[in-house]
Amino acid sequence: MNFIYICNRYVPLETCYVIINHIHIFMKRIFFVLATAIIIGNCCSSPDYLQVYDLRCENLTNPLGIDTTTPHFSWKLSSSNQAAYQLMVASDSLMLAAGKADLWDSGKVESTASIMVPYLGKELRARSCAFWKIGVWDEQSGQPVWSDIASFSIGLLNPADWEGGYIGLPRETGNPECPLLRQQFEVHESAEKTFLYVNSLGYHEVYLNGSKVGIDVLSPSMTQFNKRSQVVAYDVSPFIQLGRNDLVIWLGRGWYQPGLPGVVYEGPLVKAQMETLKNGQWNTLLSSNASWTGRESGYTGIGNWHPHRFGGERIDAGKVLPDLTAATLDAVSWEAVQEIEVPDHAVSPRMTEPNRIQEEIRPTRITSVGTDCWLVDMGKALTGWAEIHFPALTEGQEIVIEYSDHLVDGQPANMGQIDRYIASGISGEVFRNKFNYHGFQYIKISNLSAQPSPDDIRAYLIHTDYQQAATFQCSDPEINAIHDMILYTLRCLSLGGYLVDCTQIERLGYGGDGNASTQTAQTMFDLSPLYVNWMQAWADCIREDGGMPHTAPNPYSAGGGPYWCGFIITASWKTYVNYGDARLISKFYPVMQHWLEYVQKYTVDGLLDKWPDTDYRSWFLGDWATPEGVDQTAKPSVDLVNNCFISVCYETMEKMAAFLGKNEDAANYARQKAQIRKLIQERFFDSALNSYATGSQIDLIYPMLAQVTPESLVPAVVNTLYTMTEQSKGGHLATGLVGIPVLTEWAVQNCSADWVYGMLKKKDYPGYLYMLENGATATWEHWNGARSRIHNCYNGIGSWFYQAIGGIRPDENFPGYRRVIIAPQVPAGITWAKTTKETPFGTLVVDWKVNDGKLQMELNIPPGSTALLELPEEVTIYIIDGKSYHKTASNEIKSGKHKITYPL
Repeated sequence: MNFIYICNRYVPLETCYVIINHIHIFMKRIFFVLATAIIIGNCCSSPDYLQVYDLRCENLTNPLGIDTTTPHFSWKLSSSNQAAYQLMVASDSLMLAAGKADLWDSGKVESTASIMVPYLGKELRARSCAFWKIGVWDEQSGQPVWSDIASFSIGLLNPADWEGGYIGLPRETGNPECPLLRQQFEVHESAEKTFLYVNSLGYHEVYLNGSKVGIDVLSPSMTQFNKRSQVVAYDVSPFIQLGRNDLVIWLGRGWYQPGLPGVVYEGPLVKAQMETLKNGQWNTLLSSNASWTGRESGYTGIGNWHPHRFGGERIDAGKVLPDLTAATLDAVSWEAVQEIEVPDHAVSPRMTEPNRIQEEIRPTRITSVGTDCWLVDMGKALTGWAEIHFPALTEGQEIVIEYSDHLVDGQPANMGQIDRYIASGISGEVFRNKFNYHGFQYIKISNLSAQPSPDDIRAYLIHTDYQQAATFQCSDPEINAIHDMILYTLRCLSLGGYLVDCTQIERLGYGGDGNASTQTAQTMFDLSPLYVNWMQAWADCIREDGGMPHTAPNPYSAGGGPYWCGFIITASWKTYVNYGDARLISKFYPVMQHWLEYVQKYTVDGLLDKWPDTDYRSWFLGDWATPEGVDQTAKPSVDLVNNCFISVCYETMEKMAAFLGKNEDAANYARQKAQIRKLIQERFFDSALNSYATGSQIDLIYPMLAQVTPESLVPAVVNTLYTMTEQSKGGHLATGLVGIPVLTEWAVQNCSADWVYGMLKKKDYPGYLYMLENGATATWEHWNGARSRIHNCYNGIGSWFYQAIGGIRPDENFPGYRRVIIAPQVPAGITWAKTTKETPFGTLVVDWKVNDGKLQMELNIPPGSTALLELPEEVTIYIIDGKSYHKTASNEIKSGKHKITYPL
């Protein structure tokens, strides 16, 4: 074991990395709160103070190995509106600090732009390393205020950039599932930089001279292996030593499972290349080839990564090396690796944040559930790893560890999640996951004679390393509890650079679940890079005839419908609206068009009809996971829901075509939108009942949201909706995965806060409080708790807390919250709400309370943004910053801190 001398004592190097990781987690937790407080304080108390912060390249912080030679830059201001900027990019940080830029000096540009500003300097190439800073003038300053220096590098972009090939452990020399691959190399002189590029098919960890490189876990993000794999770039300069060096890449299969698309070997593979920079030239120090050696690690997989069979890991502790230092590596035998021919596919840099441990969780209860069998309750559901410190075990003793998100008759439900630990008999044995993970709240430990203590067990919540971007709290603790459950659920479902339906049963990036939760997720978190990664997977999965699967990546057939397939259209547009990031629109517009051409093939008399099942897609759903008593399979409802969604797709494509300057396309999509709306109304509206299709909540709401319902009929349909909800459904939510976000969006647009609030307050089945009353800490797959209890079915309601009660809505005509709509909706029963939203321009704050029949609101609009105040219909006069104003069609408010009052 390696040690490092700190504070007059030797500390194990592994312990140092744990400490560093804990510090990282803690700093992430406090960053958002502190940043919000500091920024608001600066904006409010020192209006003349200006600071440039949060520099991003391709929406990432100091990224290594990006996938483009024309990156985009973004930044924020702490106060004052930007009047002009100067962007400087240099190949050397000292040069840039001295005010010189050899790659690009934009000069003073009179512009308010600060989001995704494109690079316009000298040509950049693969391997380029660059440093940049931004100077900003506000309306008063004569001199720019400069940011700190940020950096980026460009990855290996072409096949010719690689010198080595894919290697793995041959079956005849050991189990190839989770091997250690090793290369020794000599370094005789120092280099300016040393980068390692790792392209693994399956998960990997990198160790150099006994130390783990970085704190990332479960790298890289998931891809469609027959179409694409990812490269992760590491700056290994601090780990290199003069003389001998030992590099170990530890591999795990993950999704690289035999039988899945693109998988050509029974174990994980890796292509790696290390390069050094000297005197401005990059030289290859090593690459993956037959000169490497390998051996078994002691870890093997359990399960085949199909539904209910994700298994876990089997650890034979007697075969696990105590560390990866040179002395230990030299003391064991190594065998030649095998070079494996892999079919051509795109090899591209990872463009989302890595997976990292985000939180450490300790048990709340440990009980006996049989002889030598213990049930551990972690207190809340989570996605991630378990760690168990064992008492003395005998050599060969097998500990069985099972996981579940809920109990059945006091025992964990069988979800196919299991780890096995084979003891070495050496004192101080510890089990910890490495290349698999679980969705769980309960851990059952079998064949362990002594009851473990809470100090012996911990769990680690893992997700992609994005930042939380919003907070919400109001006077109703039950509403807060629903909000917090949804926010936490989404954290549990976002491992691997995409959002999954559930982590314990399927782990699939369903488009329906994505459509249902995107507005909520993109409000709560900073997810632009994650969606860049995910939308690439959708583009990779389209078939030649334009057919789209229901999941991306798409390892095998899965159920869904058009609402699932068309996710690439709606998610790309929302990413633009919420983050001001237009890359997805520009890049994937042809893919969207191709899918709509496929839709036309199955359109009969102007309306989409059922298309066939395929080897990659099954079912043809409208809504899904509805409560008991709602027939989601009824053909009129399925057809209505799907055609309403297609009309939304046409409208969205019209907007994107206009944005891209494709006026003829925009006109064509506008015609198709108008036609399908007319046909939906003719086919599905029942004038005698003022109802649509089956008269369910989604059947009544979706035509209104999709602007199918003529304006003159809307009051009658709304009356039908409210009456049906109260009389037939007992005032409950009565819809499913598709219906929840449809209901939410419509309710926000139509100021139906009291109606939604009443449904949310129901404590009996079905409802969110019903989940909480029955012990939920994450939202369920079904309203009755069947199957999964960490799921992405019902999280679409989350945007309502921000857009209705909080009153914060993005204006899609001014994307990225350049202009925000402020319109709090105050249901009877809520007397105050505090909401923050971290926008691409900074922190937006809406803090309101009801006092003596008036709404008193404190509003803080970040620099670069404006707000459009939407007042209740009955309000004619409002007060802002002590002055009275008559309501107009455009009550626009400039950035800064304001106090607003108007009667309710």
